[in-house]
Amino acid sequence: MDQHQHHRHAHGTVETQGASRHDKHAGHSVAMFRDKFWLSLGLTVPTVFWEPMVQDWFGYTAPQYPGSAFIPAFFGTIVFIYGGWVFLNGAIGELKARLPGMMTLISLAISVAFIYSVAVFFGFDGHPLWWELATLVTIMLLGHWIEMRSISQAQGALNELAKLLPDMAVRVMEGDRTEEVAVSDLKVDDVVLVRPGASIPADGVVISGKSAVNESMITGESSLVDKSDTSEVLGGTVNGQGSLRVRVVQTGQDTALAGIMRLVSQAQSSRSRVQALADRAAFLLTIVAIVAGAATLAAWSLLGAEIDFTITRVVTVLVIACPHALGLAVPLVTAISTTLGARNGLLIRDRRGLEEARNLDTVVFDKTGTLTLGAHRVVEIAAAEHSDPDAVLSLAAAVERDSEHPIAQALLNSVEDKGLVVPRSSSFESLAGKGVEAVVEGRRLSVGGPALLWERNVDLDKNMENASRSFGDNGQAAIYLLEDDTVLAVFAIADQVRPESKQAVSKLQSMGIEVVILTGDSEAVARSVGRELRIDTVFSGVLPDQKSDKIKELQAQGKRVAMVGDGVNDAPALVTADVGVAVGAGTDVAVEAGDVVLVRSDPRDIARIVTLSRATYRKMIQNLWWAAGYNIVAIPLAAGVLYWAGIVLAPAVGAVLMSTSTVIVAINAQLLRRLDMES
Repeated sequence: MDQHQHHRHAHGTVETQGASRHDKHAGHSVAMFRDKFWLSLGLTVPTVFWEPMVQDWFGYTAPQYPGSAFIPAFFGTIVFIYGGWVFLNGAIGELKARLPGMMTLISLAISVAFIYSVAVFFGFDGHPLWWELATLVTIMLLGHWIEMRSISQAQGALNELAKLLPDMAVRVMEGDRTEEVAVSDLKVDDVVLVRPGASIPADGVVISGKSAVNESMITGESSLVDKSDTSEVLGGTVNGQGSLRVRVVQTGQDTALAGIMRLVSQAQSSRSRVQALADRAAFLLTIVAIVAGAATLAAWSLLGAEIDFTITRVVTVLVIACPHALGLAVPLVTAISTTLGARNGLLIRDRRGLEEARNLDTVVFDKTGTLTLGAHRVVEIAAAEHSDPDAVLSLAAAVERDSEHPIAQALLNSVEDKGLVVPRSSSFESLAGKGVEAVVEGRRLSVGGPALLWERNVDLDKNMENASRSFGDNGQAAIYLLEDDTVLAVFAIADQVRPESKQAVSKLQSMGIEVVILTGDSEAVARSVGRELRIDTVFSGVLPDQKSDKIKELQAQGKRVAMVGDGVNDAPALVTADVGVAVGAGTDVAVEAGDVVLVRSDPRDIARIVTLSRATYRKMIQNLWWAAGYNIVAIPLAAGVLYWAGIVLAPAVGAVLMSTSTVIVAINAQLLRRLDMES
């Protein structure tokens, strides 16, 4: 499939999703309603212009020529067949499914008007409704065109995502030759050249070059991300000023971008409880409208009203009561909130999970890799008197430079995080089971654990001894830097708390949500993290298969619980929780467990989920109240209850009111785009 086909395919996916969630428009498109509206409008103008009643109202005389008297009937019939067929066909589908809805009501209204007008045309005593019929169909088409545009724009996330990938890529061949190829022709292990400002064509690993990449369109991360040798890059992200050579590791449907598109599509097609409520309300409103139409016919007939007046009242009732806005109220908010979430690094797999998030009162975090980095760092340094902590850290990293031990990686990563320079080292030697030794800046230095101290019979001064004991109490490893028999520093090595975690916990607590730690680590380690983050409730030593039991315990206390984990060993707990939040670890968006996936692995995004959930629910309820509430006033008015006061609604006015209510719902849903996700 070439890239242009890929774009068209994605667009087709969007329209299909719109159909599946808004089934009144299955197989319909924005262009169809637009074209039908403009042609029907062109046919409606002469229908109205040659209508004798309109001529009387405005005091003009339309040109008369043989057959001009038949213009309203002729053009009105064409509008009914051409413009009205989409409604008639939709009604057939609704009735086959035994779910009469707005298409049934519209079809009933225009069919009653058409059949009555045809009867008058062939001699029945009354006044035909050709101009009312034509304007009614035209206004209905305009309303549906506006609605379809709103739905299409709301679902634009898939189109926007599909357009992120470039059409072509520059593949590097043997001998450093390059050739331009279609992105769809790329294969795993191909090497591509990504020039400054170009989009990266596939997921891969940088093998040479240095640059900063804009990943905001996929991860939501606003700042540029530095890339150099061995860095992972994502297809669809935009390269900065440097040039990169990238080895392709994922193509096509296996890329992170394709995974995000699948999740967005899945979320837009998943149904929420509020949608089910809206569908039931729309069905009941359809029944109410049909009953109200029948009651209007009976009442005006008993009161002796003229037949054309009575039929006009019935048609107006059927039109104004169409549950159009009700049908649009929830799907449009759903589509916009899903798009908004995706742009902020929140991939919603199941709408019900997002809907439930507004009720949360407890958030349970798996510690490792969620609140912490999942990789060890130096979290505290106790240096000897007159020694600089950064300087002794650099010396220790220099000693460990040639070691593959996890402690060495923790020291080196910590130095890198701080941006410190690692001095040169030589004469590296591994001390089996005790540590390592090397010469740094002419000094013979050693790094190791308690066994190294014991072997050299080194005594710690009081400060060092207190620091070591404190580190041990917190479940942290104590690692020592020695010069001969002198201890220069002791380092606490542990899984470091993410810089964002304090802010995330504080934000949730300020929203009235209790935060809990759930981990398989020892109590000392778990309590240490809990103290640092000011989390009181800590469950430690919990095996993966026991995590779901802890969630059930909290739920048994009447709590609405969200579980945040990595989606692998936490899968049972994610499914058990009221809301499961899977950490996507940057690129792994194909997480099968959980209702929401965090692309950035940023715990602060949990509060954003709650904010989005609350705002989405508010918009849905506002729309439902408006869509259902306006009918309480509109239906009696359409039936003619204020006829005695000289207030009578024409069918076209009823159609305008109905379309206006739909537009108000659409505009209110669009206001969700202005949501501040940080609030």
